[in-house]
Amino acid sequence: MTEFPPLPAPEPPKGLGRLRVGRWFLIAGAIATFFFVVAAGLTVLAVNVTRLARDAVIDVIDPAVLRTLEVSTAVTAQETAVRTYGRTNDEQYLRDFRAAMAREDAAVAELSRLIAKLPGESPRVLLARTNLAHLKETSAAWHRDYADRVIAEVPRLKTQTSAQFANVNAERFRAVQAVLAAQQANLSDMHQRGSVYLEQGWQTLYYVLIALGVILLATAVAFTLIIRYVVLRPISRLTSEVRAVAGGDFDRPLTVDRPAELAELSGRVDAMRGRIVREWRRAADAKQQLSDQAVELRRSNAELEQFAYVASHDLQEPLRKVASFTRMLEQRYGDQLDERAQQYIGFAVDGAKRMQLLINDLLDLSRVGRVGGEKAPTKVGTVYETAVGNLSAQIEDIGATVTHDPLPEVFGNRVLLTQLFQNLIGNALKFHSERPPRVNISVARQGDMWEFACADNGIGIDTKYADRIFLIFQRLHPRDVYPGTGIGLALCRKIVEYHGGKIWLDDPDPDNPGTTFRFTLPALPGEEPQ
Repeated sequence: MTEFPPLPAPEPPKGLGRLRVGRWFLIAGAIATFFFVVAAGLTVLAVNVTRLARDAVIDVIDPAVLRTLEVSTAVTAQETAVRTYGRTNDEQYLRDFRAAMAREDAAVAELSRLIAKLPGESPRVLLARTNLAHLKETSAAWHRDYADRVIAEVPRLKTQTSAQFANVNAERFRAVQAVLAAQQANLSDMHQRGSVYLEQGWQTLYYVLIALGVILLATAVAFTLIIRYVVLRPISRLTSEVRAVAGGDFDRPLTVDRPAELAELSGRVDAMRGRIVREWRRAADAKQQLSDQAVELRRSNAELEQFAYVASHDLQEPLRKVASFTRMLEQRYGDQLDERAQQYIGFAVDGAKRMQLLINDLLDLSRVGRVGGEKAPTKVGTVYETAVGNLSAQIEDIGATVTHDPLPEVFGNRVLLTQLFQNLIGNALKFHSERPPRVNISVARQGDMWEFACADNGIGIDTKYADRIFLIFQRLHPRDVYPGTGIGLALCRKIVEYHGGKIWLDDPDPDNPGTTFRFTLPALPGEEPQ
C-alpha cells in the first residue's frame, strides 16, 4: 500500500467562525433556559395562588355558608319548639327543642373549625371570627334568658309560660338573627371575593402559559435560525463547492469559514482535493477495468434471476396444473377407473410433487450467496434450535435423540446456516439403522475457523463415495427406499464454500458405526482462539 505524507493543517478561522456549533447552541440554550425558569416560577406561583383561592372558596367558605344556614335553621327550630312547648306543655316540643339544640351545637362546632382554617388576617376573616363569637354569645344569652327559663317555669305557669317571656324572646332572638344575618352576608361577600381571586388566578395562569408558548416559539425560531445560518447554509455552501469540484472544476477553492468544525473540514477537504485528483487519474484505468467486470457480473446475475423466475413460475405452474387436474380426475371419475388407472394417477401425482420438490431444491441451490446472503455475527446455538425445531415432528416420530456441544458464534448468514444444519441432521435422521437414532453436533477451534462435526449412528457411507455424494443429483440408494432429490449435500457444500469453509466425509470408526460429516465456518473477525 502506498503511503502519503500528512496534509498540512488549515488556517484557524477568525471572528464568529471561531465558535463551534455546540457553543452557538449553548448560548441560545442558556438564554432560553433563563426565560423558561422565570416563566416556570411564575407558573408555579400562579398555580399556588389559584389553588389557595380554590381551597378557600370550595373547602372553607362554601361549607361555612352552609353551616351558618344550618345554625339559623336549628335556632329557628329551637325558638318555635320552646315557644310552642311553653304554650301547650307538650313534651314532644321539648324533645324537638333539644334535638334542634344538638344540631345547632354540631353546626356551630363545624363552623368554628371551618372559620379557623380561613387563611390570613384580613378584615373579612377577622369579622367572620368576631361574628362567630357574637353568635355564640347571643345564642347563649337567648338560651339563658328565654329557653331555659321557659322550660323551668312550665310546671308553674303552665300554658301561660310563653306569653310571660315573649318580650325577652323577641329581644334575644332578634339579636341572634342579626348576628346570623351579618355572618351570612360576610361569608357571601368572602365567597364573591374568593371567586374573583380564583378567576384572576386562572387568568394569570393563562397569561403565563401564553408567555411560555411565546418563549417556546422564540426558542424554536432561535434554534431554527442557528441551524439555518450556522449549520445549513455553510453546509449547503460547502456542498455546492464540493459539487462544483466533483463536476470538473478542480481549481475551485473551498471557502467555508463558519462554524469552526466546517471551517476546519473545508480546509482539510481543500487540501485533499489536489491529492485526490492525482490519485483519481492514476486509478482511472483500474476503475474502467472494474466497471467492465461489474457489467459482466450484472449480466450474469440477470441471467440467474431470469432462471429463478422461469423455474419458480413457468416450470412450477404446469406441474401444479398436472397435480391438481389429476386429483380432480381421480375424484370425479375414480369410481369408473380400474385399479391400474388409479395406480397411474398416483404415479402422475407423485411425479409432479417430486418435480416441484426438485425445482425448489434447485432454486435453493442457485440462491446461495445471491439472494439474502448477507453475513453477520450469528449464534450457532440459535441456528441449531431453529433447525431442530423444523425437524421436531420427524425426530418425535422415529424417537431420535439430537444433542450438541456448546456452540460458538460465527460470521455467516443465519438462514443459510439453518438450512445447512437442517439438511445434515435431516440426512442423519433419514438414513438411520435399526438402533434408536442418535445425532450429535460437536465443534472445535482450528485457527481462525470453527470445525463442526455432525455424527450419527446410522447406516453409514462407504468412503469410496466420499466425493460423489457432494455432486448434484447423486444418490446411493433407490428413491423408493430413501426419498429425496439428491441435492441436499450439494447444497450443504455450496453453503459451506460460500462462507469460506469446506465440508468432507470423515473416515468411519469401526467401533462406532455411522456417518460423520465435518465442515468449517469462519470465526468472528478479531476473535482470539480460546
